[in-house]
Amino acid sequence: MSILERERRGRVEILRLNRPEARNAMSPELALAIEAALDDIEADRDVWIVVLTGTGPIFCAGADLKVVAAGRGIEISTERGGFGGMASRDFPKPIIAAVNGPALAGGFELALACDLVVAADNASFGLPEAKRGLLAAAGGPIRLAQRIALATALEMVMTGDQIPAARAYELGLVNRVVRADKVVDEAVALAERINENSPTAVRMGRRLVKGTVVRTDAEAWELNTEITTELFRSSDPIEGATAFAEKRAPQWEPPPA
Repeated sequence: MSILERERRGRVEILRLNRPEARNAMSPELALAIEAALDDIEADRDVWIVVLTGTGPIFCAGADLKVVAAGRGIEISTERGGFGGMASRDFPKPIIAAVNGPALAGGFELALACDLVVAADNASFGLPEAKRGLLAAAGGPIRLAQRIALATALEMVMTGDQIPAARAYELGLVNRVVRADKVVDEAVALAERINENSPTAVRMGRRLVKGTVVRTDAEAWELNTEITTELFRSSDPIEGATAFAEKRAPQWEPPPA
């Protein structure tokens, strides 16, 4: 049995954390498996979007505390991807989290590292590290401050309290809330909806949106010009316009790996 199961649906690759007996907590082995899978997917021109989910009723409970207690906590982060092999990785393709249950501590940080989140109606989210004298250090506080109101981000970090999926949706942390048995299918459907578009334009639009968050207005406009110029060097704008004129579906070329 693999600790990370992989499934291909068309141009979508599903990565499933498979340590249900440990609440899908992150171990060194699982972190390395995620990093290796993302290495494969980054080089595979036939995969345009990744969906990350968990086996069983838990998405991910964060770091495996048995590993931490054994003095191996540093091994849960990889050189290229950081915590879980992905939390700090600059991955070029969109990743959708299909949160099938509680996403806590590092598990929430993995979800925040994804571009979009589809949550089960029984999912919950939280950074409880302060309750144990710890700090969420895999990007959670940083990304919360970028995505929601500062006061709400501060409350979540300082109290360590969990919020249900419905509240996460209200805050804009979640894109869809569905029944638990539909969460992966809904995430794949969202990925397929995105994949109807030019993959090059999708990636560049993603770069622009994410890049704007950490730039001044002037710097954002510079990035806008840079990315737009790059896009128009590809064949997709011509194909999109031609397909519209010919009243047919566009035939997109996979972007370079």
